[in-house]
Amino acid sequence: MSEKNKKILDKVNYPKDLKNLSKDELNKLCTELREFLIGSILQSGGHFGSNLGVVELTTALHRVFDAPKDKLIWDVGHQAYAHKVLTGRKGKIGTIRQKGGLSPFPKTEESEYDAFTVGHSSTSISAATGMAVAEKDKKNPAKVVAIIGDGAMTGGMAFEALNHAGHIGADMLVILNDNKMSISSNVGGMREYLTRLISSPAYVHFRDKGREMFDKLPTVKRILMKAEMHTKGMVMPGTLFEELGFEYYGPVDGHDVNLLVEVLSNLKEKKGPKFLHVITEKGKGYAPAENDRETFHAVKPTDNKIEKNAPVKKGKTYTEIFSDWICDKAEKDENIHAITPAMCHGSGLIRFCGKFPGRCHDVGIAEQHAVTFAAGIATEGKKPVVAIYSSFLQRAYDQVIHDVAIPNLDVLFAIDRAGIVGPDGATHAGSLDLSFLRTIPNMVVMAPSDENECYSMLETGYAYDGPAAVRYPRDNGSGNYDKNNLPKIEIGKSSVVRRGKKVAILSFGTMLEACKKAAEDLDATLADMRFIKPLDEEHLKELSENHEYFITVEDNAVLGGAGSAVNEFVLSNKLDVSVKNLGLPDVFLEHGSREEILAEAGLDAKGISESILNFVEK
Repeated sequence: MSEKNKKILDKVNYPKDLKNLSKDELNKLCTELREFLIGSILQSGGHFGSNLGVVELTTALHRVFDAPKDKLIWDVGHQAYAHKVLTGRKGKIGTIRQKGGLSPFPKTEESEYDAFTVGHSSTSISAATGMAVAEKDKKNPAKVVAIIGDGAMTGGMAFEALNHAGHIGADMLVILNDNKMSISSNVGGMREYLTRLISSPAYVHFRDKGREMFDKLPTVKRILMKAEMHTKGMVMPGTLFEELGFEYYGPVDGHDVNLLVEVLSNLKEKKGPKFLHVITEKGKGYAPAENDRETFHAVKPTDNKIEKNAPVKKGKTYTEIFSDWICDKAEKDENIHAITPAMCHGSGLIRFCGKFPGRCHDVGIAEQHAVTFAAGIATEGKKPVVAIYSSFLQRAYDQVIHDVAIPNLDVLFAIDRAGIVGPDGATHAGSLDLSFLRTIPNMVVMAPSDENECYSMLETGYAYDGPAAVRYPRDNGSGNYDKNNLPKIEIGKSSVVRRGKKVAILSFGTMLEACKKAAEDLDATLADMRFIKPLDEEHLKELSENHEYFITVEDNAVLGGAGSAVNEFVLSNKLDVSVKNLGLPDVFLEHGSREEILAEAGLDAKGISESILNFVEK
């Protein structure tokens, strides 16, 4: 290809390559970048719609600011694929979410251009405030920008940070990527004109000089400032942010790259807390994603290593089992209410919400509120079910203890994405829930080994008069789902899968399938423990009488998990057995397929067998 016909994107590898592009070239670059993302993400899989929506914003940010010196903090880090492309990672974008490939979120270890490691939402403004404070006393301080959006403004942490940043007058810019039209219904020419005007140096100079002039006349100054705020409030939805101490600008068209460059250039030179409201379209440039934002939030790979190496899975997903159960239950019990923190689709509540809209509550990205809201419902005699991801439940740990467990309220936690989640990596791994839940008094903690147990445990947890949790993975079941042949699950009771000699394998959750092969190879007893809390203590005592070794297996952190509970019981009761705990190591595991990560941790059938042999033959 001749230099003349070469794509602009081919010439752009780092932000410095953007600095001298003309307006037309910037527009062409955005078109090419969007086409590149559509092709690569559809091929490799990953977060889709949100990334297509921020192409122009990302391009404008790297044109105006000087990363990595200037700090760009991406909230809900799945908006950052275009950022990765423009910061030296274009050639690796096809490896995103794969083992050994790019992280699906910004990661400081991956690139100096990633100012903050993220994965969960609503954190950017807090981090940016801290950075702005740290930069304040430097001789040549960096500019600090937080880019928040894709629902993250529904998180209370974002408003806590806005309140603090405005109070201390932090020198920073917050950009709201509003891709759901959640604050403003449209973007008009008048609003764009006003944003250009109020962000321009001339207007800012005139306003500041005017304020200085009336400093000696405080009553007049207050009247004029109030008039300015209310005039802006009539045409722009920024009064809230102004009240929090931010100068509000917008909304502006987030797909006009040259307008964004102009506005950002103006704001770059202005001191203090600034808030820019940008309207974008999720899925921009790809019609199916524009018309179905939820489905195209993320896409599965069509041809990559993860897809090729993954085993064929025929059973329903555990999320679908939960969906079946809660819909069945709601038909019979009008007291049931479902609560989720912005994970209606991911947690399997779409069908429930369609059938029982008055009993389905999506509270936004507000995990703390979700749990205490459920506690309030329980207080009034209703039956709340909190459908939440394991790693998101971490954000509401205090509320689980303080607002649910201490008053012993009847709340059921349906915990999805437990254990290894695979491609989303360490920020989304549900590898700590057994450890942090089993320490809480009054809490019952269950882990099903298959789909039938999952359905039955949800029923058991719902019937239990107190806080209960059922945790299950982001995975398919065995394919043996049969609602007409469900096991009866009694609180604190395990079951024996096979009888053997010398070694008793104690399996927690969906590790049972891998344990079966090891038990057969070693002629070991295999127990499906089912409960992490309370443990089946009578069964453990019985097994200790005719076995020399206990091997605990779980897809949770080995520190403090189900195996630790067995250790504590064996020690306190002086049982004559040696115990080996198999679980996830004391590190944050990288992204890859669920199968790859479990094998790496020695939790596939081969790894379990080898670990047992090494322990027994010492």
